[in-house]
Amino acid sequence: MKTLILGLSTRAIAESAVRCGHKIFTLDYFGDQDQKGLVENYSLARDFQQPFSAENLLRASENFDFDSVVYTSNLENHPEVVEALSRRAFLSGNGPEVLYKVRDWKILRGACLNNSIPHPLTLLAGEEEQATSESQWLCKPAYGGGGSGIHPWSGNSITDSFVLQEKLEGLSASAAFVADGTKGVVIGLTRQLIGQDEFGAAGYTWCGNILPLPLMPDQNLFVLEAVEKMVNCLVRQFNLKGVGGIDFILSREPDNSLTPFLLEINPRYTGAMELIEWAYGLNIYSLHLNAINGSLPKFCLSDYSIDTYYGKGIVFAPEFVRIRNTKGWAEQGRHDIPFRGDGIDQGNPVCSILVKGGTHNDCLENLFTGAENLRQEICYT
Repeated sequence: MKTLILGLSTRAIAESAVRCGHKIFTLDYFGDQDQKGLVENYSLARDFQQPFSAENLLRASENFDFDSVVYTSNLENHPEVVEALSRRAFLSGNGPEVLYKVRDWKILRGACLNNSIPHPLTLLAGEEEQATSESQWLCKPAYGGGGSGIHPWSGNSITDSFVLQEKLEGLSASAAFVADGTKGVVIGLTRQLIGQDEFGAAGYTWCGNILPLPLMPDQNLFVLEAVEKMVNCLVRQFNLKGVGGIDFILSREPDNSLTPFLLEINPRYTGAMELIEWAYGLNIYSLHLNAINGSLPKFCLSDYSIDTYYGKGIVFAPEFVRIRNTKGWAEQGRHDIPFRGDGIDQGNPVCSILVKGGTHNDCLENLFTGAENLRQEICYT
C-alpha cells in the first residue's frame, strides 16, 4: 500500500513513518532539504511553483497514484478537500463530517457547555453586544491555525469569517492524544511558545513547544486528569480518531487552582508530536494507524517522570535572507532545512531547532541561543 502524506509541512511525520518502516511519499509546501533526503517528496513551492493552499495541494495530488492518504495542517479547515481526497483513496484520519463539526465554534461551544468543558466565552458574528467591557477580547479567524490573523478586538462588527473570544490570562499549552472514536489516550502535555521575539515571531504566532509542562508534580497530575477528562468527552462527542491535539490556556481560578480552558481542537498530527516521540520513545505514525483501526496504546502519561526537558522552536527570518550554506545544520539540531541559495522573506520560517535542557528554563535558553546563532549565520550584508 502506497500512502500519500500531505499538508503545509510534512517533514516530522514523514520521519516518524520512516522509522516504523512504512512506504510513504509526501506533498507539502516547503520541500525541505532534510525531507527530500529522506523520502520521495514533492513541494508546491519547488516542484509546482504554486503558493500554499489546500486547493493547490489537492490539484497537485492528482499527478500521483496512492492507496491511502494522511493529512496534516491545515487541511482540517478544508473538509471539502479532505472529502475529495477520500474519494480517491482510503482516508487515514478524521473524515469531512467530523471536521465540519469540530472546527465550527457554534457546534464546539455547545459541546463544551453540554459536557461542562471550560472554555473562553466565544461569540459569533451578530453576538458582539455580549462582549462586555469587563473583559479583553480577541478577534480570531473562524478557521485559522498557528495563531495567524489573531488580533485584539477593536469593537467593530465581525463577519462570519471571525469569532470573538474572551482573552484569558495564563500559560499557553497543548495536549496530544490518540483516539479510537470512543476513548482517548493523552500522550503528552507541552507549553506552547507564542509570539516569542527571540524566534522572530510576533503577535500570537505559534513558534514552538517545550515538553513537559513546567509544573510541580502534584499540579501536573491535577492538570493531566482534567485534560484526560476533557479529551475523552471531545473524542466521544465528535468521534475523533487517530492522533490529534487540543490547545488550551492553563489559568488560575479564584481559589488558586489550575484549570485548562479549551481554545481549539486540531484533529490531526501536530507540531509538538515529534517532541513526544523523542521524549517517550513512542512512534506517532504507528499510533495513528493503529488507532484508526481501533487499537489504542497501553500508555499512561502519569507513569512517566522525566528529568529532561525537550524543546522545539521555529525561527523566522528577521529580514529577507539568502541561505548561503547549510553544512552542519542537522548536527546542530536544525530541522526543516532549506536549500543553499533559497531566498526567505522577512517573517517566514527559516527552520526548526530541537534542543534538550535539564530544566524548563535551560531548555528555553538553549532554544534562544540556537535561534541567535542561526540569525548570526544567515543575516549578512
